[in-house]
Amino acid sequence: MTLVDDFKKFIARGNVLDLAVGVMIGAAFGKIVTALTENMIMPIIGWAFGDIDFSNYFVRLGSLPADYQGSPTDYAALKAAGVAMIGYGAFITQIINFLIIALVLFLLLRSVNTLIDRLEQEKKAAAATATAEELPTDPQLDVLKEILEQLKKDGGRPPA
Repeated sequence: MTLVDDFKKFIARGNVLDLAVGVMIGAAFGKIVTALTENMIMPIIGWAFGDIDFSNYFVRLGSLPADYQGSPTDYAALKAAGVAMIGYGAFITQIINFLIIALVLFLLLRSVNTLIDRLEQEKKAAAATATAEELPTDPQLDVLKEILEQLKKDGGRPPA
């Protein structure tokens, strides 16, 4: 076999294709979560806690360049100027994004698992009902059951 044949065989395996689909869906889901975070959740957090902007939270490690004209509190401008900084605000933002993604995935999987459990219970109940209705009954056995029930009602005495 040639290298090309081995590669075709590797790509044609189902698990590789499943992985590729999973990566593409994950990337699309990541964009949805980013849009949700930036456009819906973070504005609500900003409104609730007062317009919090984590991006400008940093510790400057180096001095400002002599030719720097921007604000000494503008993280993006300082970063562009090459000033050494620890931008912990961006890290906090990424932690919030992670927690939101984890929460969304948890709620989604919890809902799916609940739905699957409910469908399985309904399927089992339907199968049990269908099985009970399909069982044939023996008329002689039914008569004996009726006699037994009558004897129990009469206290075990045979009819006179």
